[in-house]
Amino acid sequence: MKTRTLGRTGLAVSELAFGGLFVASFASPLERARRTVARALDLGITYIDTAPTYGDSEQVLGDVLALERRPFVMSTKLSGTAPEYKVRDKAFLRGEFERSLRNLRRDRVDILMIHEPDRPGQLDWWSDPAGVGGPVLELLDDLKREGLVRFTGLGGTTSHELARLVDTGKFDVVLSAYNYSLLWREAEIEIFPAAKARGVGIVLGSPLQQQALSRRYDEQVERGAPWLSKSRRGQFRALYRFLDETGMDIAECGIRFVLSNPDVSCALVGAASPEEVERNVASVAKGPLPADILARLDAIAAMVPFRPCEEPAGLGWILAANGSHWGPGVAR
Repeated sequence: MKTRTLGRTGLAVSELAFGGLFVASFASPLERARRTVARALDLGITYIDTAPTYGDSEQVLGDVLALERRPFVMSTKLSGTAPEYKVRDKAFLRGEFERSLRNLRRDRVDILMIHEPDRPGQLDWWSDPAGVGGPVLELLDDLKREGLVRFTGLGGTTSHELARLVDTGKFDVVLSAYNYSLLWREAEIEIFPAAKARGVGIVLGSPLQQQALSRRYDEQVERGAPWLSKSRRGQFRALYRFLDETGMDIAECGIRFVLSNPDVSCALVGAASPEEVERNVASVAKGPLPADILARLDAIAAMVPFRPCEEPAGLGWILAANGSHWGPGVAR
């Protein structure tokens, strides 16, 4: 497994990172989780990411990695559900971080991110929204000074607000999810340039768009998913025709596409079994996509430059359900 430098942190991280969501007990029995994580490390994956809101992922990873001696980078987040989560209470936030350390069975973490700070009103982190300030930043500075956290970051899902936060220069790493993949390219407009300008490491989450690009949905695209926009439906058809021409698997194409961008430090992919890890690693081993294929993919992506407003962020989950989604839902 090749490595890349994670921005100004200087950390060498594997091109493929391990997302810890699917080793939580709701998705994977403990013994399978053990084998999945061990296989990831065996194959050279050195970056592991989790969060307190990923079920019991922190506890599972803490148990699985308790005796692990191979080096790896551990990333978790400050994250919770409003209104119980007190985002402007420094003592509360420290307690939440200390709980994460206990769950992970670690004395410190390499990277601590603020989880979805780009969605004001969901978790309203900033006491000074314009200047991007508040108790959480004071805590991050304290934890760095105390040696409990090496680097800090942002983990979000928006395309433009996240870039504004990156541009403050107050964070070392950005995890951008849902916004850079075969068909979704919004992150490259503002997030990537802001991160490059500040030397911020880019972790690319959900390169397979939460299942939307992990397999094909020919039936739904042709005859189902009545909520799917005409433009997106046509784009999927064009992608599938292109994959038929090249004979390439869609998931392989998706992972290799993301890593064809030298600005991306690593692609963060969740896996629930050793076999999934092996498939993902095999895709990475094939290297970046050739220039002619990237050009064709760029043309297909340009068919829908911005996502339709009714389109759910977790599009893959909805396509997989095939019938349980009927529009954007109640306005909130």
